[in-house]
Amino acid sequence: MNIKNQAMLITYADSLGSDLKELKKVLTDHLQGVVGGVHLLPFFPSTGDRGFAPSDYRVVDPVFGTWEEIEALGEEYYLMFDFMINHISRESEYFQDFKTHHESSPYKEMFIQVHEFFPEGRPTQADIDLIYKRKDKAPFQELVFEDGEKTLVWNTFGEEQIDLDVTKAVTKQFIRDTLKDMAKHGCSLIRLDAFAYAIKKLDTNDFFVEPEIWELLEEVRDEAAKYEIQLLPEIHEHYSIQMKIADHDYFIYDFALPMLTLHALYSGRSDRLAKWLALSPMKQFTTLDTHDGIGVVDARDLLTQEELDYTSEKLYEVGANVKKVYSSASYNNLDIYQINSTYYSALGDDDASYLLARAIQCFAPGIPQIYYVGLLAGKNDIQLLETTKEGRNINRHYYSLAEIAEETERPVVKALFDLLRFRNTSPAFDLAGEIQVKTPSPSELVIVRTGKEGIQAVLNADLAAKTFTISENGNRVF
Repeated sequence: MNIKNQAMLITYADSLGSDLKELKKVLTDHLQGVVGGVHLLPFFPSTGDRGFAPSDYRVVDPVFGTWEEIEALGEEYYLMFDFMINHISRESEYFQDFKTHHESSPYKEMFIQVHEFFPEGRPTQADIDLIYKRKDKAPFQELVFEDGEKTLVWNTFGEEQIDLDVTKAVTKQFIRDTLKDMAKHGCSLIRLDAFAYAIKKLDTNDFFVEPEIWELLEEVRDEAAKYEIQLLPEIHEHYSIQMKIADHDYFIYDFALPMLTLHALYSGRSDRLAKWLALSPMKQFTTLDTHDGIGVVDARDLLTQEELDYTSEKLYEVGANVKKVYSSASYNNLDIYQINSTYYSALGDDDASYLLARAIQCFAPGIPQIYYVGLLAGKNDIQLLETTKEGRNINRHYYSLAEIAEETERPVVKALFDLLRFRNTSPAFDLAGEIQVKTPSPSELVIVRTGKEGIQAVLNADLAAKTFTISENGNRVF
């Protein structure tokens, strides 16, 4: 199915109900017209990181269901799957074969051995310091082969996630096979998770290494195009990198929007947010929340350091049950540049602020993605957080069917559903249309979206008062 210009739900297979079968029921019973696409977070067998350490892309974890159930979703919704192009589980058949057969393994070149990557006598501490990393130690892990020999292999993220050498023929074949298999099961869009780490090059920081990163993306895009699949490269970093990706005609994420919107609502100021909305490309997916934390680094230079600090501190002050410790090593936080909270709780569990934030997202350039907790205006799950001691689990509540039926009756959720149905059906939001952003006063924000057919939708918002109206061709709809 082709990508629709309709909101996309982001969810795990077992978060809205216990499995894919129950997810389908939720979509049918409660979300008709609310979303047109589903980003199904990793549903493959995995050994860690809530699915992001996949061991086999060819099968669905039977705990969640079957390929048939996913294909049935694809008949009604455009689907996005995750491909962790940077790494794979150490329990995968490829890495296990390498561990068993060492030099005779057909998969030995899939993995990066540190002693082969660096010249003799390296890496030095300077080499390790140069590497762009999300943890405070060298991204290497010892592997003991069955023949008793030892080596260090590269692993950027968790201990379960072994990095792939994307320059080798065997890995390129693995990539081609994976893309073909995903296409077979109804995927319209592939999110390239952690792709910016995939190129390792001596004497660089091993992050978004140019021009090699573009060569990799082009290879993957050319292969995906055979199956009419589009790519969404995933990267949390300075917004200028997103702009580079957009210039190469890929879909991008607007990961700057969450912090900019919080800053606007905390401060009552429209200027920073307005400037960004006027700059943003249409070929993007917007977010306020995801399965990870709220990104801080993504808004750097769109907000000054002082404004970033203000917004971060306000988040802890205004946010409901948001504490600094939840984004620290004490709660296994991998990424120091993210704050763990639901977006609803980041706004103090306040309905008016939350609906205004979502209205801004709906009028922003691009297609809105709505994380499942955000779709239900979910509060921080302190019980899950404390049970697991995983910071990001504060925003990963498991909803039962009974809970969902109850939550969808809340006025704030009903209003959000109405807002998304309007966004999904109004011709004003044509991606080939135009956007105008105005700031009549320091606290006011006016966004005008005009479709190719001349249909016009207008958001008039007061960020200080947390009020807004929406009209279409002069007729008020909210």
